[in-house]
Amino acid sequence: MNRYTYLLLIFLFSFNSISAQTKVEGVVNDKTGKTVPFANVVFANSAIGTTTNEDGEFYLQAEEKYDTLTVSFIGYETLKIPLTAAVNLNMEITLEESASTLEEVVIYRGKTSKKNNPAIDILKKVWENRRNNGVRTFDQYSYKEYEKLEFDINTIDSTLIKSRVFNGMEFIFDYADTNNVTGKTYLPMFINESLNKVYGDNILNEKKEVLLGNKNSGFNQTRNLIDFVKDVYDDYDIYKNYIKFFDKSFVSPVSTTGIDTYNYVLSDSAFVDNKWCYNIVYYPRRENELTFKGDFWVNDTTWAVKNINMETTRDVNINWIKQVYIEQDFKVLNDSVFLITKDFFMADFGLNKKKSSRGVYAKRTLLYDEYEFNNKRPATFYQQPVYNPQSQAYNRSEEFWSENRLEKLNEDEEGIYIMLDSLTKTRAFNRLYDIATIVQSGYVEFDGWDYGPVYSTFGFNDVEGVRTRFGGRTYFGQNDPWRIEAYGAYGFKDKKFKYGISGKVLLDPKSRLIISGGNRRDVEQLGTSLTNSTDVLGRSLASSSLLNVGDTDKLSSINLSVFSVEMEPLKNFTVRFGANYRELSPASPAFSLDYYVDEARTIIDSEINQTEFSTILTWMPGRKVSGYGVERNVVNEEDFPTLFLNYSLGVKDIFKSDFDYKKLQFFYNQPLLIGGLGRSNLSLEAGKT
Repeated sequence: MNRYTYLLLIFLFSFNSISAQTKVEGVVNDKTGKTVPFANVVFANSAIGTTTNEDGEFYLQAEEKYDTLTVSFIGYETLKIPLTAAVNLNMEITLEESASTLEEVVIYRGKTSKKNNPAIDILKKVWENRRNNGVRTFDQYSYKEYEKLEFDINTIDSTLIKSRVFNGMEFIFDYADTNNVTGKTYLPMFINESLNKVYGDNILNEKKEVLLGNKNSGFNQTRNLIDFVKDVYDDYDIYKNYIKFFDKSFVSPVSTTGIDTYNYVLSDSAFVDNKWCYNIVYYPRRENELTFKGDFWVNDTTWAVKNINMETTRDVNINWIKQVYIEQDFKVLNDSVFLITKDFFMADFGLNKKKSSRGVYAKRTLLYDEYEFNNKRPATFYQQPVYNPQSQAYNRSEEFWSENRLEKLNEDEEGIYIMLDSLTKTRAFNRLYDIATIVQSGYVEFDGWDYGPVYSTFGFNDVEGVRTRFGGRTYFGQNDPWRIEAYGAYGFKDKKFKYGISGKVLLDPKSRLIISGGNRRDVEQLGTSLTNSTDVLGRSLASSSLLNVGDTDKLSSINLSVFSVEMEPLKNFTVRFGANYRELSPASPAFSLDYYVDEARTIIDSEINQTEFSTILTWMPGRKVSGYGVERNVVNEEDFPTLFLNYSLGVKDIFKSDFDYKKLQFFYNQPLLIGGLGRSNLSLEAGKT
C-alpha cells in the first residue's frame, strides 16, 4: 500500500466516523508467524463479529463505539485487545496456544471431529426443529417488506480519483465510504428503495406481492436492471440443502449435508436479544468447492437460528464474482417460531480476483415487519393479473417514505440521493451514461426514436458480400403502447436493396391483446430450426453478422408478409392467431430450390409460394417480466420452462400458393439446476408435416 493510498484511507475512515463509530482491520497469526484462518473476531460484550479469511485477515465495523476487541479460536488463549481509538488499522494480533490444549495435543485448526463435537450436537437439534421456524408454520401469512438495492464502485484509490474519466465529476469522491464487510473504500453509484405488502397461503401454495412504493436515484431506464438484480438475489432458505445464486448451488452450513462439507466449532455462548444462544463457527473441509465460511447463533430452547453470516471462500470459482456475503437476522415470535427480520446480500463483481483490483458492489437489504397470520383469503385473491402497471407506486412523496420506511436512511444513504442528483446534471456523466446505454441496448437514442441495432450495421456473407444495414424504431419509453420498426440494407456483392418494416399496437392491456403486421424482403438461411417463428424482422446470422462460421452461400431470398392477433388470457400463457404469405427463391447460383410441379416430373419450378394460417400456444410458467407496454422485458431469462405448440395450415391457390399442407411443431425447454454441479438445459424439438 503506497503512502498516498494509506493517507486516503485514513481520511476516508475519519470522514465517515460519524456513521460508523468503531473500525478495526488487521491479521491474526500464531507465535510461529503462521496465519490463523477462521478465527473469531468480536467486539466485546456484543454479537457483532466476523471470522478471519484464509489468510488470517479481518475487517470489522460497528455503528456503536466499542473499547475492546476479543479474538479467539479453539486451541488458543482468548485474547482481549483494548481499542484506544475509533479507527484501528493494520493490527497484527498474535494468539498463543492454550495450556490445556498443549497437554491434550488438540488444536482445531484443520478438520474437526464429527463425533463428540458439541457444535454438531447443536446442529442436529437445529435439523430436528427446523420445520417449526418461519412463516411456513401458518396456514396463511402476510407481512410488509422493505427492500434497498445499491451499486457501488469499490477500491477507490488515487489512480481512480485522478482518472480523466471523472473530469468534471470530482465532487463525487466526497461521498466515498468504507464497506463494513471487506474494509474497501467504495463510491455509491445507484440506490433503489421499494416497499411491498406480501400475502401467502401455505394450504393453496400461493404467494402475492403488492408494490406499495418504489424510489430510485433518478436514472432513467433502470427498471430492467432492478428487476434483473432482484431475480438474481432470489429467495433462499438456509435450512435447505443448497443455497442458489448466480446459477450456482452452495451447500448450506445449516443443512443436513453440511456435516460432510464443513468443520464446526462451538465458539461462544451469550444472550442475544434476551435469548440464550450458542455461537458456532464453520469453515470448509475441502478447497475448491461451493462453500461458505462464517458463524451462526442458535437459541438453546427452540434450536432455531437467531443470526447467521455466510461468506464465500477465496477459491470459489464464479465468473466475474470475487466475493459473496450474506447475513440474516431472525426474531422470536413465540416459544417455537422465529421470523426473519433482516436479509442482507452483497456480491463483489470484478474482472479478476486480485485483492487490489477494482470492482462493483451489488448490495440488497431486505427488512420485514408487521407479520399477520391465519387471515384466510379466497383463492382468487392470489391470481396474478396479466396487466399490473402500478404506476402510482413509482411516484410516492417524500412524506410517504418518511412514514413507511422500516428503517431510516443513514447519512451515507441520504447522501447518495444528493450526490446522484447532482451527478445527473453534469455533461461528463451524461456522456458516459449515453455510451453505456448504447452498449447495453444496442440503440442510439434520439427524441422519440432510436437508431439500431448498431451491432447489425455491418455484416458479411457469401451472397451479399459486405452488407450495410440502417434501421430504427419508435421509442418514447419502455411502456409504449405501440411501436414501429424498419430497416434498409444493401449488399455490395449482389447489389440488391433489402428492407423490412413492422408495427404492433397494444389494444387491451388487461388481456394483452396485440395486433401486429409487417413485410420483409431480405435473404435468409432456411432450416436452422424446426420451430422457426414468423417474426417479420427476424434475421439469421448469415445476414446480420460481420463474422460467420461455416458456409453462407446457400441463402434464400424471402418476401414475407405477416399479420397476427395475440392475447394472454392467463399469466404467461399466450395464444396467437396469424396469417402469412411467403415467397422463397434461391439467393445464389450455389443453392437450388428446384422441385417438380407435376406428378409426371416434367415441369420444374425454382420458386415457392406459401399462404399459411397458424395457431400458436406458448406457456412459460415462472416467467418474470418488466414493464406493461406493447413490449416487455424478461428479467429471468433461461430460468423457466417453455412449451411452444404451433399448428399451421397451408392453403393452395390463395395468393398463388403452391401447396396444401398441415404442419405441427412442438418445442420444450426445461432449465435444470443439478445440486452443486451447475445448470443444464433439457430441450425437445419435434415437428411433422
